[in-house]
Amino acid sequence: MQNYHNINTWKKSHKLTMELYKVTSRFPKEEVYGITNQLKRCCSSIPANIAEGCGRRTNKDLLRFCYIALGSANETEYFLLLSKDLSYLGTKEYKALNEKINEIRRMLINFIKKLDPK
Repeated sequence: MQNYHNINTWKKSHKLTMELYKVTSRFPKEEVYGITNQLKRCCSSIPANIAEGCGRRTNKDLLRFCYIALGSANETEYFLLLSKDLSYLGTKEYKALNEKINEIRRMLINFIKKLDPK
């Protein structure tokens, strides 16, 4: 078992989740159960799955949850693109958020490689 608070990928994904909660508060009210909800859920799933995996007994379990987190990072990237294309995010804001989710994805991939050095 690991303390997820010590994992940089968790720290960055938690920070991004907090940022997206603020950003989505400006989205149209008719999207509260649509893209707003989806974006919050997939982004918060990244640190949540890292935390859950850290609470498991083996690195194999942690690895499985990191792959789930990676899928959530991909989903987050898509919903950021959709938000930009629907003009809920400006180009500059989208680029900044997209860079952050791509950094988190790279960090997750590297963490996965350390857990499973096949």
